[in-house]
Amino acid sequence: MRETFTSVLRGTALACVFALASCSGPAADSVADSKAAPAAVASATPEMQGTPKRLRALTQEQYLNTLTYVFGPDIQVNPNFPPAQRTEGLLALGSGRGGVSSAQLELYQKAAVTVAQMVVDEDRRTFLLTCTPKDPKTADAACASQFFAHVGRLVHRRPLTKIELSEYVEEAGNAANSLKDFYRGLAVSIEAMLISPDVLFVVETSEPDPRNKDQQRLDGYSLATRLALYLWNAAPDDELLRAAEKGELHTPKGRVKQIDRMLASPRLEKGMRAFFDDMFAFDSFAALSKDAMMYPVFTGVTATDAREETLRVAIDHLITKNRDYRDLYTTRETFISPRLAAVYKLPAPPTWSRYTFPENSPRAGIVTHISFLAVHAHSVRSSPTMRGKALRELLLCQPVPPPPANVDFSALENPKATLKTTRDRVDFHLENPVCAGCHKITDPMGLSLENFDGIGAYRETEKGQKIDASGTLDGKAFTDAVGLGKALRDHPALPSCLVKRAFAYGTGSPTTNTDRPLLAHFTTKFGEEGYKLPALLRTITMSEAFSRVAEPKTSPTPAKTANAPSAPAVAANTK
Repeated sequence: MRETFTSVLRGTALACVFALASCSGPAADSVADSKAAPAAVASATPEMQGTPKRLRALTQEQYLNTLTYVFGPDIQVNPNFPPAQRTEGLLALGSGRGGVSSAQLELYQKAAVTVAQMVVDEDRRTFLLTCTPKDPKTADAACASQFFAHVGRLVHRRPLTKIELSEYVEEAGNAANSLKDFYRGLAVSIEAMLISPDVLFVVETSEPDPRNKDQQRLDGYSLATRLALYLWNAAPDDELLRAAEKGELHTPKGRVKQIDRMLASPRLEKGMRAFFDDMFAFDSFAALSKDAMMYPVFTGVTATDAREETLRVAIDHLITKNRDYRDLYTTRETFISPRLAAVYKLPAPPTWSRYTFPENSPRAGIVTHISFLAVHAHSVRSSPTMRGKALRELLLCQPVPPPPANVDFSALENPKATLKTTRDRVDFHLENPVCAGCHKITDPMGLSLENFDGIGAYRETEKGQKIDASGTLDGKAFTDAVGLGKALRDHPALPSCLVKRAFAYGTGSPTTNTDRPLLAHFTTKFGEEGYKLPALLRTITMSEAFSRVAEPKTSPTPAKTANAPSAPAVAANTK
């Protein structure tokens, strides 16, 4: 019976591959003018048509977080699902542009089998199951129905229909009678539930908005799911689903009650870790490789800890201490592990410990963390171009065009012997007018990080020459990485980029030109509230824009429209 169910599921999931593409939102616009300060806007939120209804796959973390919250923290599986395609700067947007392959389904099924067996395990069943069967060797429809009605509501993110509940109970009963074991039968049906397309995919649905004629809004359960995936990176809990069922999420009082509860929950940490991991493009760590001869101190554990350091600082600074977002780029407070201490050239602590770099330290802000410096560098050397490009695209939302197809990199790869430092080689490279245009917006800021080598270790010289770490950012000059952090902090595009990413991440839709007044309003309010992240999250999730739905425009050529998302133009210049 398991084989039959899986074959049906595969067909359904593969069909969802095409549905995901057709439900994708419009491509985001280029933010060419994001250096400008946000314009003043009215106090009322600007009107917008809303975001498209989304059909997207749960990420691995969302799936696993949900299982942990439903069945308990000791339910641990690690299926290693492949990541989505990065779209408009976020993996979260790419989850609506792909599907689930047969190979991925195998991973989902293995995870579901493991979880199902854990749930009915003799040591766990007493507190995970809401009832006890009359006879553990035969089917018990009443007990199975009670269990699936409760658990199914949480993993489906809505109450089960009568047909769905009946099918799960029947499947469990047939398996129990065949296997002569109620719990093993229940496990078969739990497995089926955990790999159901209705669980693996988020299908948003809408309803007419009674307060706005001709407008659509997400229904209560879809809004609850959007809120939970955004703030908690997991499915809604029981209280949020009850608020959705009662219609409370569509009232200002009811929604603010739930949002404030969610912002105060410990689950917010996982939600925001996922957001910043995505925004900072830390999926790049999966392909990070350093030359062991050149950098013997840098290991896989170092890379893992470097990623963790920056995420810990972000959560501590923005959530625990509720501080100004801009100060994330100037703060000297951090966390270090024994492995990181070796690169930072500090005494190794016994375990993760708080640490504050002294005032005379060359390090301040997360761009001087090993995470940023090592990821945006080559395997054997630093790269002011890669670092400057990352600063522009990840933190300021300013896309850098890819290099021309016929560009000559020989000036960098095989420079003249007289060119000792990276700055010398970059300056020589800029003599080529074909390259100069783009490199002028990346290299002047990237060069200010040259005191840090390819793994982020500090150095004062390169090949016997003293390093000149001076740089500029849009007319603002500075002498070192600390000055760069201050220039970033004061750059008007820094907070507006966070707002753009936060809104797109939360709605699952790329922003467009028509969203600019709304984003400018959010940015202004963000500043008025001291650039505090929880306040921004509250502003976004309380807005009508977060729950309003834009109906897709009809196209005279539906066949072409269906195929359009298959080849999005996504810049991926890493040279």
